[in-house]
Amino acid sequence: MKYQRSSQLFKEANAVIPGGVNSPVRAFKAVGGTPIFVKKAEGPYLYDEDGNRLIDYINSWGPMILGHAYKPVVEAVIDKAKKGTSFGMPTEIETKIAELAVSMVPNIDKIRFVNSGTEACMSAVRLARGFTGKEKIIKFAGCYHGHSDSFLIQAGSGAVTFGSPNSPGVTQGTAKDTLLAPYNNLEAVKAIFEANQNEIAAIIVEPVAGNMGCIPPVDGFLEGLRSLCDTHEAVLIFDEVMTGFRLAKGGVQELFGIKADIVCFGKVIGGGLPVGAFAARQEIMSHLAPEGPVYQAGTLSGNPLAMAAGHALLTALNEDDEVYERLAQKTAYLHKGISKALTTYTIKHTINRTGSMISIHFSDSPVVDFATAAHANNDRFKAFFHGMLDAGIYIAPSAFESWFITDALSYEDLDFTIAAVESVAKDL
Repeated sequence: MKYQRSSQLFKEANAVIPGGVNSPVRAFKAVGGTPIFVKKAEGPYLYDEDGNRLIDYINSWGPMILGHAYKPVVEAVIDKAKKGTSFGMPTEIETKIAELAVSMVPNIDKIRFVNSGTEACMSAVRLARGFTGKEKIIKFAGCYHGHSDSFLIQAGSGAVTFGSPNSPGVTQGTAKDTLLAPYNNLEAVKAIFEANQNEIAAIIVEPVAGNMGCIPPVDGFLEGLRSLCDTHEAVLIFDEVMTGFRLAKGGVQELFGIKADIVCFGKVIGGGLPVGAFAARQEIMSHLAPEGPVYQAGTLSGNPLAMAAGHALLTALNEDDEVYERLAQKTAYLHKGISKALTTYTIKHTINRTGSMISIHFSDSPVVDFATAAHANNDRFKAFFHGMLDAGIYIAPSAFESWFITDALSYEDLDFTIAAVESVAKDL
């Protein structure tokens, strides 16, 4: 495939946008080459500025769960736009989507809408600190909760040490209140609690990780976090920005039967528009302004276009009792086909999958956390990425990202993808 127009557009973008992109992963730094500029999308397909059609496996990093340009969402946005695009005042659609979300997700009474997943996670941590009166939080290496200062922390010399900033602009003062543990390592979390008695406000975790590839929780991990939070009077925050309304109507809480105290949403809840949200039971949400002292605000929060898009998509998901089973079946079919194709050419690999999230790691060892994901053959992934792109398949341009399956994919699309994997595997 040729990407002359995309190359020219990237050159032009670099002149006025840092790195030529508005989110770093789009720059193809992890895989090399030139980013693809999209002109339009429909169903499971992207159409780029050079006229190429690509089968899409990132789906705007998750929200296009029923396909691009999904008609009910498009119509809802158009209808709202004709009546005004923003008011900075309450609208009925905010209450409607809030009622719908609360009815779908277990263990929440109220929800506050914001403008991004970053904002949702940042606000959830502030609320947890205000609710508990404690300052420190535990996060897991490889879990991404947005670019708020508290989350841009890497591990120190050990699991019980203070974190250190891994981005200039993040202060040591901020870093000292963020404690790091390896994902899926319950003993490390126990050690952190023991070393920081009565100081930890919350654990924040991607209950199914999606930012080091798809990494499911091992048996007992989430249950253990819940128990530790109960014992130490800390708040358990599930960052379901990716998984919420994607893995089940009620997200991971429903899928695994684990109760979180605060849940963060994004992606699907906005139907593809910029939206985030955080939700909890009334006891916790009553601490949030204007009802309580924990301040959070946003001029564009509850934007009517975003609320209309999210309401239309959640309604469709809520009314379809078979959609999540279809998604899981398609993902399992893809998993089986890709594994068979790679095995045919003795390519070492591990495939992780939960529901409609899946990722390929070029390693023959289990991938259970960031360290094991990083030890995979990521040079091989680069070759795989470009081979798939040349075959008309768009996957995430990083080995540390999940694929997201859309219900718009046909089994013909899946078979085409599997055939492409087999063709690419010959040269890996």
